[in-house]
Amino acid sequence: MPRRITEECIADGACLPECPVDCISEGDPIYVIDEDICIDCGMCQSVCPVDAIIEV
Repeated sequence: MPRRITEECIADGACLPECPVDCISEGDPIYVIDEDICIDCGMCQSVCPVDAIIEV
């Protein structure tokens, strides 16, 4: 299952360098995961300081 970034995102960017397939991008106002590219590795979720990344 891919991941999704919720509205709790504080846009600190901790998740960006963790994604091995570069499916995370800056949105307005929060970051966004391209669910078609996400490989469900969970690396982004493990570094999110506010637990704003969830499984879909």
